[in-house]
Amino acid sequence: MKRLNQVVIKGWQELGPRFLPFADAATTELPLGRLLRLSLFQVSVGMAMVLLTGTLNRVMIVELGVPAWLVGLMVSLPIVFAPFRALIGFKSDTHRSVLGWRRVPYIWFGTLLQFGGFAILPFALLVLTGDGHGPAIYGQIGAALAFLLVGAGIHTTQTAGLALANDLAPPEARPRVVALLYVMLLLGMVVSALVFGTLLRDFSAVKLIQIIQGAAVITAVLNGIAMWQQEARNPALTSANAPRTTFREAWTSFASAGRAKRLLVAVGLGSAAFSMQDILLEPFGGQVFAMSVGQTTWLTAILAAGTLVGFALAARRLARGGDPYRIASLGILAGITAFAAVSFAPLLELVSLFQTGAFFIGFGGGLFSVGMLTAAMELASSGSGTMSGIALGAWGGVQATAAGLAIAASGTLRDLISTFAENGTLGAAFSGPAAGYLFVYQIEIVLLFATLVAIGPMVRVGGGRAQRQPSGFGLAEYPG
Repeated sequence: MKRLNQVVIKGWQELGPRFLPFADAATTELPLGRLLRLSLFQVSVGMAMVLLTGTLNRVMIVELGVPAWLVGLMVSLPIVFAPFRALIGFKSDTHRSVLGWRRVPYIWFGTLLQFGGFAILPFALLVLTGDGHGPAIYGQIGAALAFLLVGAGIHTTQTAGLALANDLAPPEARPRVVALLYVMLLLGMVVSALVFGTLLRDFSAVKLIQIIQGAAVITAVLNGIAMWQQEARNPALTSANAPRTTFREAWTSFASAGRAKRLLVAVGLGSAAFSMQDILLEPFGGQVFAMSVGQTTWLTAILAAGTLVGFALAARRLARGGDPYRIASLGILAGITAFAAVSFAPLLELVSLFQTGAFFIGFGGGLFSVGMLTAAMELASSGSGTMSGIALGAWGGVQATAAGLAIAASGTLRDLISTFAENGTLGAAFSGPAAGYLFVYQIEIVLLFATLVAIGPMVRVGGGRAQRQPSGFGLAEYPG
């Protein structure tokens, strides 16, 4: 019996790394149970993202009749804080505290911001639906403030949380640990989208408000559990008398670590390309394919599921020594194909093609995100490895800023092109409700090709780990 137990245990040990790409993320310093508990802050972030960019934007555009450009502006408001993610990460690196904590205060403060935003949002929606008191402009202002607070909380919590995970994990496991945290982000999105879609199958404004209130409470609970006994107190490190570097010095150290600037350019272009459709996917399904609120919310789940598969495949390839830039490039190619499929779906009147395209948009985005995140972690290790906050903050700041600007631009472009199409200015080829959406999807394809140009010189020859310094932009340097 003892021998049988040993065989079973050995089999499970071999099964984990083979079929679960993140099973080897756990280490002695950071056991899997503790790591999964820490990752709960990503679940709350994923839930907030589904509400902001999925359910709420569809409801405000289709059910409440709010112009898409205004909804796009609201959803993009969090980018006001996105450029400060590097500064937030740096501040958490050098935080002064008599309690000896660096990351926990920022995670908690971000949680309070998220909770505050969700607390305001129901009252704003009541005014927008006409069930409250006051003109609609008050509801729009309240909704904008709520989006701003939730976005600021997401940026603060995520930056400090990723930095804390990076601190707790040993250097060789950090890319896998951070990738696992992003898988938990997508799991939070998938589960939230499924739950929201089920609850909103029979839509009502009161039911939506109850969901938002529940999200506020769940956010506080999950983040509280995630922070509990994670960061060891170190008063010497956070003492007011401890030597500190300046933000300029820390940024210079990170920027000089190999190819940081090119990496950030590629992250910005790719993030913009994959993010422009964020507030358009569900309205596209509702207006072009006549999908219900529940059906379009499932689209977000399909997108998140594709991203999860991309994350898992990228982690598996990276664990085998794959080149992160090559993996990101494969994601870009998948994205180009996916946007082309979505563009042809209305012409062929195939809902299945549209849903398949949504899945592969997420799949390509997952490959791209993990690949570029791993590359950023490598730069952080080669530069100032002890300042993980600024490295992850810079990556997240560029990504969030590019995504926010892209979201704002997509709503405006969609409205503008749709107006021209309705007036017949663009001719018979560009007419109907799909015209504005298709125009944005074509721009995303162009941006993805531009991202390939930026990444090309950084791809390692033969997929090895040897570093190669890039020189100039161009697909000509892409290895065959």
